[in-house]
Amino acid sequence: MRRRLFGSVRARATLGATLVVAVALLAAGAAVLLALRSNLTDQASSEAESSARKVAVSIATGTAPAALELPDGNDTPVQVVDGAGRLLAASEDLERISGTGSSAVKPVSPPVDDDGGDDGGGSDRHGGKGGDDDSYAYGEIADDAEGGEGSATVDGETRDHRFASLEVKNTRQGDLTVYAGASLSAEQSAVGTALTVMLIGFPVLLGVVGAVTWLMTRRALRPVEDIRSEMSAITASQDLARRVPEPATHDEVARLARTTNETLAALETSVERQRRFVADASHELRSPIASLRTQLEVGAAHPELLDVDGAVVDTVRLQELASGLLLLARLDAGERPGEARVDLAALAGEELSQRPAGRVAVRTHLEPVEVAGSRSQLARVVGNLLDNAQRHARSGVDIAVRPEGPWAVVEVADDGAGVPETERERIFERFVRLDDARARDDGGAGLGLAIARDVAVRHGGALTVRSSPAGGALFALRLPVAPVT
Repeated sequence: MRRRLFGSVRARATLGATLVVAVALLAAGAAVLLALRSNLTDQASSEAESSARKVAVSIATGTAPAALELPDGNDTPVQVVDGAGRLLAASEDLERISGTGSSAVKPVSPPVDDDGGDDGGGSDRHGGKGGDDDSYAYGEIADDAEGGEGSATVDGETRDHRFASLEVKNTRQGDLTVYAGASLSAEQSAVGTALTVMLIGFPVLLGVVGAVTWLMTRRALRPVEDIRSEMSAITASQDLARRVPEPATHDEVARLARTTNETLAALETSVERQRRFVADASHELRSPIASLRTQLEVGAAHPELLDVDGAVVDTVRLQELASGLLLLARLDAGERPGEARVDLAALAGEELSQRPAGRVAVRTHLEPVEVAGSRSQLARVVGNLLDNAQRHARSGVDIAVRPEGPWAVVEVADDGAGVPETERERIFERFVRLDDARARDDGGAGLGLAIARDVAVRHGGALTVRSSPAGGALFALRLPVAPVT
């Protein structure tokens, strides 16, 4: 069942589309979450730096750490630490803190005063006495703040924060560092909400994508199933006259249906041709066999009445017919013509030399030209063309062999009645004989020209017929010239 399910194109398409969308959603979701978190973290960093800089400005302008007005510790915890790491000021209700330079939450007691009474002897860092000299009343704030993350517990509530640390130098209390935090609760809440939405929405979206893909694929493949069903019915009934339904669309499925119908039409034609071939062959074989049997039976009963010459003629006719049928069977089976080099002029000369003197003269014009192929098959073509011309000629036959560019041309012409233009393709069909030819037939079965054309095509050439200058028929055989070695 599982193999059958995932062997379906529809199931594989649905699974593939769902996986692609899932990967895309995961990548997009991760990117959104990272961008959201980064944006909110940067925003918290800016808020923390802004708070730190406000406190630093107050210190730099002479406000003592103990007198600073610090923001609410729940959202913005603040520490002011001196160079020795002592906590000079902190947000109210600060109970615990991490991620800053000091874990202290309570300022030193007593606090450091403006006169420097607690920093060692009452002299300032520059060796002066007391704090009446206004030249040292202002500190220097660093240009850049450093960042970090930590947590703070204020009034029993613990939150994660983004901290900014900013140095203030040359104050009356020495070099100080201000730590200010900005709560990450908004960032965590937004990221959590987005993650929750994604965890709920992504499966729903994937379900919708899978369902839509399943339905669309089913609709798209319905014509394919119709084609498969009809082909199965055709196979079961062996009725090649049936055709598969063709969709009214112009997509690949419609082209598949049209190609399938074209294949069925070609197959029907081939089968019908094969049936006719078998029927015609049976008919053609029946006549000489019946005649030969009759003569042999008469000869067996009355030896003095045995027609030996007639029996020989029927035997030769039967032999030639069987030879032609065997050659056609080999050609239909796809027998390769071979690669032997054959001189058509010499081949035509041999065919003429082996023929007894006929009732019509044969005039020749032979130029040497070589082709590649089967010598026996090409000899059969030339012989068939000569037989056909001598059978229909009144007084003479002309045969010419010559090279013509990349082609070797063999032309056989007679001065007979010719072939009507409407019949010039039909005479190359198997067992086809025109009425006039059938009346004059001396034993031909209508296979000679069919064999000649099949051999020509399988050698890469062509065989055509047109009117000859003498008014009869002119058969032109064109074959590719053999490549130079």
